[in-house]
Amino acid sequence: MNNQQPLPGSAVRTDVWDERQRTLGLCLVLAAITFAVFGQTLHHQFVNYDDNKYVYDNPMVARGLTLNGAAWAFSFHAHNWHPLTWLSHMLDCQLYGLQPGGHHLTNVLLHTGTVIALFLVLRQMTGALWRSAFVAAVFAIHPLRVESVAWVAERKDVLSGLFFVLTIGAYVRYARRPGSWERYGLVVFLFILGLMSKPMLVTLPLVLLLLDYWPLQRKEAAGKLLLEKLPFLVLSAAACVVTFLAQKGAIQSSETFSLPLREGNALVSGKLYLDEMAYPAGLALFYPFPNVQLVSKVALAGMILAGFSVVVWRERRKQPWLLMGWLWYLVMLLPVVGIIQVGRQAHADRYTYLPQIGIYVAVTWLVAGWVGQRLAASLMVVVIAVLMFCAWKQTAYWRDSETLWLRTLACTANNDLAHYALGNDLYERGKLDEAITQYQAALQIRPHYADAENNLGLVLYAKGNVDEAIAHYQTALQIRPRYAEAHNNLGVALLQKGNVDEAMAHYQAALQIRPDYVEARNNLDAALLKAGKADDAIAHYQEVLKINPSYANAHYDLGNVLDQKGRTDEAIAQYRQALQINPAYAEARNSLGRALCIKGNMEEGIAQFQQALQINPTNAEAHSNLGNALLQKGQANEAIAQFQQALRINPNLVEACNNLGNALLQQGKVDEAIACYKKALAIHPGYAPARVNLQNAVLQKQK
Repeated sequence: MNNQQPLPGSAVRTDVWDERQRTLGLCLVLAAITFAVFGQTLHHQFVNYDDNKYVYDNPMVARGLTLNGAAWAFSFHAHNWHPLTWLSHMLDCQLYGLQPGGHHLTNVLLHTGTVIALFLVLRQMTGALWRSAFVAAVFAIHPLRVESVAWVAERKDVLSGLFFVLTIGAYVRYARRPGSWERYGLVVFLFILGLMSKPMLVTLPLVLLLLDYWPLQRKEAAGKLLLEKLPFLVLSAAACVVTFLAQKGAIQSSETFSLPLREGNALVSGKLYLDEMAYPAGLALFYPFPNVQLVSKVALAGMILAGFSVVVWRERRKQPWLLMGWLWYLVMLLPVVGIIQVGRQAHADRYTYLPQIGIYVAVTWLVAGWVGQRLAASLMVVVIAVLMFCAWKQTAYWRDSETLWLRTLACTANNDLAHYALGNDLYERGKLDEAITQYQAALQIRPHYADAENNLGLVLYAKGNVDEAIAHYQTALQIRPRYAEAHNNLGVALLQKGNVDEAMAHYQAALQIRPDYVEARNNLDAALLKAGKADDAIAHYQEVLKINPSYANAHYDLGNVLDQKGRTDEAIAQYRQALQINPAYAEARNSLGRALCIKGNMEEGIAQFQQALQINPTNAEAHSNLGNALLQKGQANEAIAQFQQALRINPNLVEACNNLGNALLQQGKVDEAIACYKKALAIHPGYAPARVNLQNAVLQKQK
């Protein structure tokens, strides 16, 4: 009974079952360690460096998925062409709105998917379960991954990374049956999706050739393998052309960074990424480009890179993974090494997202060949634990803009952009004096920094120093004459000074540079209104809303102009549109309530005033308007309380003072009413309603 023999093949099936269980278990472990490090980002905020351009200040993205948005995604924006990345951000806005936790979750999920896919593809190519799992684990939680995963605007990294690994997986499947056009077509399709996520994948055809060498060890003739990659190379060439056109405005001139300086920086960066891989300390969001590059530093980097190249070439027969991994690293760095310099950064952690996979493979296979299985397992556990701790700590610096930029300043020197961005964050949070200090620090490092001059002007304007603000806006325009935001801001300051014609000229200059600049168009409308050109203002507001129908301020301002023109029904429609976009728009509720009362709809008008005051209890005009509505309903005591509250908030609110007099007069308190009318005329001597009411009150007293 107990001596039954196992069925033929049952041991094989058991081994397969055990292997599948181990694979599934390792996938779960990889997902767990990834979330252990990056799960904290679900409670992080957006940061004020590119997240605004990509998500929360981008009206096309913030609307979610729309047909217009989909068409927009396929054009050039933010000096890039990556339509799938834009569409993914739109989908997030569709699902989560502008709640940053949802956007961070998508990044973490995409990165987790890439980690698991990398493990499965490496195992499929090499047959090495534990080595593949270790490479995937290091890729998952190395501190250099933090920038790509914790930064919402770097969606392009994690999205293109997933398509990169899926393309390799599809290629491995094709390589096992090279004659299958269906499999080949899938590889091409996934590659196209990757290029539409981030053009850095242009080097993938060369990576596929490296995989042919090892671990696939394909025996076909070199010419045949090259011919097989021709469609991929054509797609890469097309992507390079498109990227060059998209980034034309961001490419730095040789006057800014000379060719020798860029070449030296490329060598130094290639070595630096290896240093940071081994010792990931002092990582920052932005590393300033050096003004000079020490010859000794460049020479040392060049010698080290050349030395590694010689060693791996000599070991190519015994240890082919060394040559494959090293060339993977060098080849994938080519698009971002800075020979064609885009932006002002010397290097960036995010540039290592895919290139360093080659180094991880080479080092893992090398060390595994040196040490025994037990020691290898112990080393894996220690390395993963240390990297998890370092990455978790690095991720915490990304919780908000202030923490991120303070960390960047602690890790770098002469970082004008970090001072500028920290100044922006402080300004947005109302810390004006601290913001001024940061902008001034940025300008000390980089005197001709137009953005810092412009934003310093904004802070000074907010502090009431209009003349100083104007001087800084003018300096910004001297540095960069086609600076639309500086023209707009200068227009605002000039309008404040009463220079209506000059203000309009600058708004128009801003619109010539950026025809879709809705804030400048809206400000031009306000200037036209101030100049008595209400009909022109209405036409301009309507143009603004054609460009951006979700611009609540424009609906509100258009409603005010229509109301002044006596077109109350149309004004009500615009106020309702503004509130549909932004239900917490207290000023729009106040204006809607006033317009409804004019139309005789007192109950809804009162409800709108009350909601406006729930949103902003210090809105003096809403208190005054609510008091006036209550007075018309015969509720004099309640009206008096509202007028008094309005005057406590704003003692110079002439309408509230006059209406308080009306309420007191209605109660027979003639002397108190007269006092209110006199106070109203002291505030505004030309206020006709108070003068008429005073005359009537005096006559009533004489009777």
